[in-house]
Amino acid sequence: MDDLLSEKEQLEQIRAWWKEYGAYVIGGIVIGAGLIIGYNQYQSSKLEAQLEASIAYEELVGFVADGKLEEAEAIADEIATSYAETTYVGQSSLAMARLYMDKNRDQDAADALLSVVEGESDAEIKHLARLRLARIYLYQEKFEDVLALLSGQDNSAFAATYGELMGDAYAALGRVTEAEDAYQKVLNDELGQVTLDRQLVQWKVLDLPAVQPLADVEIAEPDADDAVEAEDAVSEKGE
Repeated sequence: MDDLLSEKEQLEQIRAWWKEYGAYVIGGIVIGAGLIIGYNQYQSSKLEAQLEASIAYEELVGFVADGKLEEAEAIADEIATSYAETTYVGQSSLAMARLYMDKNRDQDAADALLSVVEGESDAEIKHLARLRLARIYLYQEKFEDVLALLSGQDNSAFAATYGELMGDAYAALGRVTEAEDAYQKVLNDELGQVTLDRQLVQWKVLDLPAVQPLADVEIAEPDADDAVEAEDAVSEKGE
């Protein structure tokens, strides 16, 4: 009898607890299920956007290869507006920069690359855009811009290439010592020996003008007769 009463008491306690907290439990289950469904839908929409952006990018690449500027610009704008969260935004800007250079529109190419450097693209894409932008700046004879763009960049895969471009900029500015230092760092970079034309960099070093030491300035001793004449002139002036 006591055991039966105990079971009834437990059942009543469970019913009381469920009456008080059951709505919260059900609500938590519903919210959790909703979050899971929402997350799955979000992931699905992201994947769908990536696939659609990939198709658009392939179309863009075709237009770039064919030199069709207007069609390429239209697709690039669509990717930038409709698929802004995908990785294809930066890649499409790189492709457009190449097409602009083919059309001798170097400033448009520079603007496209700068948008990648200052945007939200992956680090590797940014480094590639920075590298190409530096080359355009050299072409435009914007040597100070090259140095500002590349200074302080720390990436072992691009260090040698950056160093060579900085050496080119220093050399063009007549800053021979800094140019030689930049080239020597490139020559000492083990990875750079694989990715760059080492012989070309060596020729650039040899082509630098020699740094001229400051010439010793000789102070000529005054001639004795000139000294006497100067003293007489001072004496006459005093009189």
